[in-house]
Amino acid sequence: MLWVKAFHIVFVAAWFAALFYLPRIFVNLASVPADSHAERERLLMMARRLYRFGGLLMIPALGLGLVLWLYYGIGRGPGNGWLHAKLLLVVGAIGYHHACRSLLRRFEQFTNRRSERWFRVFNETAVLFFAAIVVLVVVKPF
Repeated sequence: MLWVKAFHIVFVAAWFAALFYLPRIFVNLASVPADSHAERERLLMMARRLYRFGGLLMIPALGLGLVLWLYYGIGRGPGNGWLHAKLLLVVGAIGYHHACRSLLRRFEQFTNRRSERWFRVFNETAVLFFAAIVVLVVVKPF
Protein backbone atom coordinates (compact mmCIF):
# COMPACT_ATOMS: atom_id res chain seq x y z
CA MET A 1 0.00 0.00 0.00
CA LEU A 2 2.84 2.43 0.71
CA TRP A 3 4.06 2.12 -2.90
CA VAL A 4 0.60 2.98 -4.16
CA LYS A 5 0.42 5.98 -1.80
CA ALA A 6 3.87 7.17 -2.85
CA PHE A 7 3.09 7.01 -6.56
CA HIS A 8 -0.32 8.59 -5.99
CA ILE A 9 1.38 11.56 -4.32
CA VAL A 10 3.98 11.81 -7.11
CA PHE A 11 1.36 11.83 -9.87
CA VAL A 12 -0.92 14.25 -8.01
CA ALA A 13 1.99 16.66 -7.45
CA ALA A 14 3.04 16.39 -11.10
CA TRP A 15 -0.54 16.92 -12.33
CA PHE A 16 -0.90 19.99 -10.14
CA ALA A 17 2.45 21.32 -11.34
CA ALA A 18 0.91 21.36 -14.82
CA LEU A 19 -2.20 23.06 -13.42
CA PHE A 20 -0.01 25.67 -11.73
CA TYR A 21 1.92 26.53 -14.89
CA LEU A 22 -0.72 26.27 -17.64
CA PRO A 23 -2.73 29.30 -16.45
CA ARG A 24 0.56 31.19 -16.15
CA ILE A 25 1.02 30.61 -19.87
CA PHE A 26 -2.49 32.05 -20.31
CA VAL A 27 -1.38 35.17 -18.44
CA ASN A 28 1.44 35.54 -20.96
CA LEU A 29 -0.85 34.82 -23.92
CA ALA A 30 -3.31 37.48 -22.75
CA SER A 31 -0.52 40.05 -22.72
CA VAL A 32 1.02 39.20 -26.10
CA PRO A 33 0.73 42.08 -28.58
CA ALA A 34 -1.53 41.35 -31.57
CA ASP A 35 1.37 41.64 -34.03
CA SER A 36 3.61 39.14 -32.22
CA HIS A 37 2.60 35.97 -34.07
CA ALA A 38 5.76 33.99 -33.33
CA GLU A 39 5.54 34.55 -29.57
CA ARG A 40 1.83 33.73 -29.58
CA GLU A 41 2.38 30.47 -31.49
CA ARG A 42 5.24 29.48 -29.21
CA LEU A 43 3.09 30.03 -26.12
CA LEU A 44 0.17 28.15 -27.68
CA MET A 45 2.43 25.21 -28.49
CA MET A 46 3.70 25.17 -24.89
CA ALA A 47 0.13 25.35 -23.55
CA ARG A 48 -1.09 22.50 -25.78
CA ARG A 49 1.77 20.25 -24.74
CA LEU A 50 1.40 21.08 -21.07
CA TYR A 51 -2.35 20.46 -21.17
CA ARG A 52 -1.83 17.03 -22.77
CA PHE A 53 0.99 16.17 -20.36
CA GLY A 54 -1.11 17.24 -17.38
CA GLY A 55 -3.97 15.07 -18.62
CA LEU A 56 -1.64 12.10 -18.88
CA LEU A 57 -0.49 12.71 -15.30
CA MET A 58 -4.06 13.09 -14.06
CA ILE A 59 -5.04 9.56 -15.16
CA PRO A 60 -2.64 7.59 -12.91
CA ALA A 61 -3.20 10.09 -10.07
CA LEU A 62 -6.94 9.38 -10.15
CA GLY A 63 -6.47 5.68 -10.75
CA LEU A 64 -4.11 5.24 -7.82
CA GLY A 65 -6.45 7.30 -5.64
CA LEU A 66 -9.28 4.95 -6.54
CA VAL A 67 -7.08 1.95 -5.67
CA LEU A 68 -6.36 3.46 -2.26
CA TRP A 69 -10.02 4.16 -1.65
CA LEU A 70 -11.68 1.04 -3.06
CA TYR A 71 -9.04 -1.64 -2.63
CA TYR A 72 -7.25 -0.58 0.54
CA GLY A 73 -10.32 0.99 2.16
CA ILE A 74 -8.77 4.35 2.92
CA GLY A 75 -11.46 6.74 4.07
CA ARG A 76 -14.09 4.11 4.80
CA GLY A 77 -16.02 4.01 8.02
CA PRO A 78 -17.13 6.69 10.49
CA GLY A 79 -15.10 9.83 10.98
CA ASN A 80 -13.97 10.06 7.38
CA GLY A 81 -15.85 13.14 6.25
CA TRP A 82 -12.51 14.56 5.17
CA LEU A 83 -12.49 12.08 2.27
CA HIS A 84 -15.86 13.29 0.98
CA ALA A 85 -14.62 16.86 1.07
CA LYS A 86 -11.38 15.80 -0.65
CA LEU A 87 -13.30 13.98 -3.39
CA LEU A 88 -15.42 17.08 -3.95
CA LEU A 89 -12.24 19.13 -4.35
CA VAL A 90 -10.78 16.52 -6.71
CA VAL A 91 -13.88 16.82 -8.88
CA GLY A 92 -13.33 20.59 -8.80
CA ALA A 93 -9.69 20.11 -9.85
CA ILE A 94 -10.79 17.92 -12.76
CA GLY A 95 -13.25 20.64 -13.75
CA TYR A 96 -10.46 23.22 -13.49
CA HIS A 97 -8.31 21.04 -15.76
CA HIS A 98 -11.10 20.93 -18.37
CA ALA A 99 -11.74 24.67 -17.96
CA CYS A 100 -8.10 25.18 -18.93
CA ARG A 101 -8.81 23.30 -22.17
CA SER A 102 -11.77 25.57 -22.88
CA LEU A 103 -9.62 28.65 -22.29
CA LEU A 104 -6.88 27.23 -24.50
CA ARG A 105 -9.41 26.74 -27.32
CA ARG A 106 -10.43 30.38 -27.00
CA PHE A 107 -6.83 31.47 -27.44
CA GLU A 108 -6.44 29.15 -30.42
CA GLN A 109 -9.60 30.58 -32.05
CA PHE A 110 -8.71 34.22 -31.24
CA THR A 111 -11.89 34.53 -29.13
CA ASN A 112 -10.37 35.16 -25.70
CA ARG A 113 -12.05 38.10 -23.99
CA ARG A 114 -10.45 37.70 -20.56
CA SER A 115 -7.82 40.09 -19.26
CA GLU A 116 -4.33 39.32 -18.06
CA ARG A 117 -5.50 40.22 -14.56
CA TRP A 118 -8.37 37.69 -14.72
CA PHE A 119 -5.89 34.97 -15.67
CA ARG A 120 -3.64 35.95 -12.76
CA VAL A 121 -6.54 35.32 -10.36
CA PHE A 122 -7.55 32.12 -12.20
CA ASN A 123 -3.94 30.95 -11.87
CA GLU A 124 -4.22 30.95 -8.07
CA THR A 125 -7.26 28.67 -8.02
CA ALA A 126 -5.15 25.53 -8.53
CA VAL A 127 -3.03 26.47 -5.53
CA LEU A 128 -6.16 26.74 -3.39
CA PHE A 129 -7.37 23.32 -4.56
CA PHE A 130 -3.99 21.75 -3.84
CA ALA A 131 -3.61 23.35 -0.40
CA ALA A 132 -7.12 22.38 0.67
CA ILE A 133 -6.66 18.79 -0.49
CA VAL A 134 -3.34 18.44 1.31
CA VAL A 135 -4.76 19.86 4.53
CA LEU A 136 -7.74 17.51 4.39
CA VAL A 137 -5.53 14.46 3.81
CA VAL A 138 -2.93 15.29 6.46
CA VAL A 139 -5.04 16.89 9.19
CA LYS A 140 -8.30 14.94 8.61
CA PRO A 141 -10.30 17.63 10.44
CA PHE A 142 -13.60 15.74 10.31
